[in-house]
Amino acid sequence: MVAKLVWLWNALDSAEITVAQVMTMPEPSATNRSSHASSAAVTRSASSFAGDEMAPAPHSGYAPAAAGPAAAGHRNRAAMTDSPVRYEGRIFRPPSEADALILQATIGCSWNGCTYCDMYRDKQFRVRDLAETLADVAAAARQVGDRVAKVFVADGDALVLPTEHWLAILAACRRAFPHLRRVSAYATAPNLAQKSADELLQLRAAGLSLLYIGPESGDDVTLKRIAKGADFAAHVLAAARARDAGMALSAIFLLGAGGVARSQEHAAASARLITAMDPAYVSALTLTVVPQTPLATLQARGQFVLPDVEAMLAELRVLVAESAPTHAVFRTNHASNYLPLAGVLPTDRDRIVQVIDAALAGKIALRPEWRRGL
Repeated sequence: MVAKLVWLWNALDSAEITVAQVMTMPEPSATNRSSHASSAAVTRSASSFAGDEMAPAPHSGYAPAAAGPAAAGHRNRAAMTDSPVRYEGRIFRPPSEADALILQATIGCSWNGCTYCDMYRDKQFRVRDLAETLADVAAAARQVGDRVAKVFVADGDALVLPTEHWLAILAACRRAFPHLRRVSAYATAPNLAQKSADELLQLRAAGLSLLYIGPESGDDVTLKRIAKGADFAAHVLAAARARDAGMALSAIFLLGAGGVARSQEHAAASARLITAMDPAYVSALTLTVVPQTPLATLQARGQFVLPDVEAMLAELRVLVAESAPTHAVFRTNHASNYLPLAGVLPTDRDRIVQVIDAALAGKIALRPEWRRGL
């Protein structure tokens, strides 16, 4: 059985292994296996408030990122410089929004304090003028209105927008895009706490159906060290508020976030948080230490040590083996990860764990360093 638990590392970046595929694939030859890296010199992975991985887009141009696969390095490859949709600075999206129109309704991140994240450090947070945002919706409608099925509202935690802004944007999108089926955004636990139950119900009724939220860890010590701005209990409450409003939640966790010192606690508590939040989607990223972030300063002082690859795969194993959501689509399809996987928890738990165990035993090739990144 183990011989069939194989990851084809030379697949396209957009590929992800499903539990059905691993039961039928042949074992790779010895020359096709990559050994585990001896250190965790991982490439850049910015996760901030994503529930389903982050993805940089160009500074300008129409997004959808339809030309880029949903699970690949997550750059928006579909930019067109003559697009009427305007963007300021770097734009990030989850991989599952690769075919969405990206609408930048806020600039930056209202929290912008996470020690590991550099995505919005070059931006001063502000709510974009509503008239500008609505003008972009109208312009997109004229150019590509009949092609838009999904809208992703950026930047870092767009749920922070005033409810009246949200309602105007959602109404405009419904009018502009006849085939619209989903509107989504990044959110934080404080964002959800700041909206009343009635406001969240209004937003859901108006079309906001999916929120991406990144607890990164369930370990309160780790959450405090990475300056997440919310603890275990706050994330559970946030998830409950979203669920009560009828919104789906996509939650992301960050392998390595606890460092070597809290690796086991981080993994176990993250599994507990997945169970408690009970999101519809769960994904994991692999942490890197980005230069010029507070985490990089801590690393330089010897106050943070990134776990090696085997240790982070062990964290992933705990995350899968010990979490018990009702029914969560599970992905590790971000380009930062060494082992891209796909399945449903808890249905596919045992088979996913088998794949991870095979990878830890060196029987499955990991994604090589040169194929990793944002």
